[in-house]
Amino acid sequence: MTNQNEITESTDLFNDDGTLIQQGWARKPILTYNKEKIGKRWTRIKEWDHFSVLNKQFGFQLTIGDIGYLTQMSYVWLDFENKKRADKATMKFFTKSKLLPLTSLEDSRITFSTKKFNATISKEKNKRILTFEDPSFQKKGIKGTITLTDDPKMDNTVVVTGYKEDPRLFYYNHKNNYMPAEGTIEYGNKQYLFEPDSSFGLMDWGRGIWPYRTHWLWGSACGIVNEVPVAFNIGYGFGDLSTHTENIVFYDGKAHKLDEVTFHHQDRDPSQPWTFTSNDDRFNMELKPLIPHKEKLNIGLISLNSSLLHGLYSGEVILDNGEKIHIDEMLGHAEDIYWRW
Repeated sequence: MTNQNEITESTDLFNDDGTLIQQGWARKPILTYNKEKIGKRWTRIKEWDHFSVLNKQFGFQLTIGDIGYLTQMSYVWLDFENKKRADKATMKFFTKSKLLPLTSLEDSRITFSTKKFNATISKEKNKRILTFEDPSFQKKGIKGTITLTDDPKMDNTVVVTGYKEDPRLFYYNHKNNYMPAEGTIEYGNKQYLFEPDSSFGLMDWGRGIWPYRTHWLWGSACGIVNEVPVAFNIGYGFGDLSTHTENIVFYDGKAHKLDEVTFHHQDRDPSQPWTFTSNDDRFNMELKPLIPHKEKLNIGLISLNSSLLHGLYSGEVILDNGEKIHIDEMLGHAEDIYWRW
């Protein structure tokens, strides 16, 4: 069993020498990312803001990731009814880790613009607003605005992870696994509507200095069960996890902490169902794929080997009080990814 150290005191993230002041998990991002104390050069810093908005018919994902020597903006269109996926990405070089904000809580506006397409991620009070436009996407064009509601009373997934091999390596991550979504996407000559009772957003806000070679596994899902908001976050594979895991079930906005969760899959095959079990027997789930996706990339300094599936989770979770919650075909995703970056 892992020691689940809950961080409850607000401090800076780093000591003067770039090492972490605290390690563990928290319900809110209460640590200050005092980047001026970071322990490595800008070429090693990894920062990203990722949003995924899904309903049972379609979905959209937008990511801006700054890894110092380049920033990539990418987005993905998901058609669950026809089981199709389309994506696009572009880069800007030598951005030097200056594009993304230092906090996930304060109001901010990030703009990524090129001659071909542009995107904006804004935080305005309890709203997170995504806007994007690309007239050339898939020769049809796509544009839209999506507003996600971020309820400040709800617990979130927050982890502060160190590395035994180098105390100046770290991962500070804030995920909001349940945000009702509202907005419209125009794709070609069709209009797609996100409605907050059936469309939900996920935010993954990450800041870190990782080893050059990294492997992680991550999954998330959310929805309504018997008129109650339910979500979960599961993952492992990187850093020193002796103080915590990122495995949490959220029931009506409250976090129920899990211990270790294991992903079970045959050769990382995203076209087959994946199963998930926990060592405390509080999480037992199967994910049936709707859209499997494998990707390999090798461009010198950077390589990627990704296995990802969006699909439907079914199974059971047990809350802190022993109550068993049955989940039936809740939309979500899981991934198993190797990076060299």
